[in-house]
Amino acid sequence: MKELIEAIVKPLVDFPEDVEVSVAEESDKIIYQLKCHRSDMGKVIGKQGRVAKSIRTVVYAAGASRQKKVFLEIID
Repeated sequence: MKELIEAIVKPLVDFPEDVEVSVAEESDKIIYQLKCHRSDMGKVIGKQGRVAKSIRTVVYAAGASRQKKVFLEIID
């Protein structure tokens, strides 16, 4: 899943080397935390959050077969 998130985000940003995805797993959910360069935050979020929503939709669909709920957080 980390590779999927990186494959989606890296072509969108100016600093692909700064894209980091970390995983926090809890008993009932898996949280993927996406961190990127400060100047790329607007590109990752998009106008009115449309790009972020699209990324989350793909990630949630890919994680639908898992027993745990999947979340994607975009952090600064």
